[in-house]
Amino acid sequence: MTIQDTITIAGNTAHPLQVYRLGYGTMRLTGPGIYGEPPKREEALQILKAAISSGIQFIDTADYYGEDVTNRLIYEALYPYPENLLICTKVGATRKPDKSWIPFNTPENLLTSIDNNLRTLRQEQIRLVHFRVMPTSNIPFEESMGAMFEMQKQGKILHIGVSNVSSGELEMALRMGKVATVENMYGHGQRTTLVSPHGTNRGGEEVLEICEKNNIPLIPYFSLVNSIPKNDDRIGQIAKKYKTSPAQINIAWLLHKSPWILPIPGTSSLTHFEENRKSVHIHLTEEDMVFLG
Repeated sequence: MTIQDTITIAGNTAHPLQVYRLGYGTMRLTGPGIYGEPPKREEALQILKAAISSGIQFIDTADYYGEDVTNRLIYEALYPYPENLLICTKVGATRKPDKSWIPFNTPENLLTSIDNNLRTLRQEQIRLVHFRVMPTSNIPFEESMGAMFEMQKQGKILHIGVSNVSSGELEMALRMGKVATVENMYGHGQRTTLVSPHGTNRGGEEVLEICEKNNIPLIPYFSLVNSIPKNDDRIGQIAKKYKTSPAQINIAWLLHKSPWILPIPGTSSLTHFEENRKSVHIHLTEEDMVFLG
C-alpha cells in the first residue's frame, strides 16, 4: 500500500472525484478547545504545505473550527489551490463564546454556513460538504438534508456527504438523494456507539457496512483518540513488531480494514504529520489483521 492508492468519491454520479487514500484533517490546527488561533501558526501553515507536497489530495475542514481559523489557514497556505486538491467542509454546527458546540442546521443556518465557507475558502463551488448531525438538534434530519440538496441544485455544492450519522439516518439520506461520503467516528477502538466531545456518535460497523454496500467512502474522525483501550493493547503489540508508533498502526489498520475507508489523521505537529504519512507504507499481514480483530 502506498500514497498512490486511490479512492473514488461519488462514483455513481456525473462528476466522480478520485483522491489518494490518505487525507488530512485540520481540526487540530486551532487553539485550545478547537477554538481560536493556533499557538504555533507558522507550523500550522507548514503542515498544510507539507500535506500537498507529499501527495495528499483530501483536506477536511469546517467553518466552525476556530471559528473560521482552519479555512483561513488553508487559504493562506495553499491558494491558488492545486486542481487535484479536494477541500471538504462541514456545516450543521457552530460555536458559542464558551467554546460549546450547538446546532446550526435550519435551512437558513446552512445557507449562511455554505456562503461563509465559499467566502473564506475563496471558492465558487464547494465540491464536497458534510452535513453534521448534532444530537441536541430539534430540527428534523429530513429538513436539514432537504436544504442541502436544494443548495446542490443551486450549484453551491457539487457533492453532499453526512457526518455523525446513525445507520438509520444514513439510509434516510440515501432515499432522499445521492450521498457521496460519510464522516463518522471510527477507529480500532471506536467501532461501536461512543461519546465524542461533540455528542453521542451513533455509527460504527453498521454504518461501514452500508458504505461498502453502496460504494461510499467512510472518512473516520477522531480515529486516533482512545484508539487503544486500556484493557486492549493489541495495537501496541503490533507497533512493537514493526517498530512504529501505535498511531501509525491504527492508521494502517484503517487502510487495511476496508478499501472504502479514507483516513484523515490530524495533528498540529509537523513531526507527527510526517509519522502519520508514513503509515501508508506499513503492510499488515492477514495474521496481523486477525490478531487486531
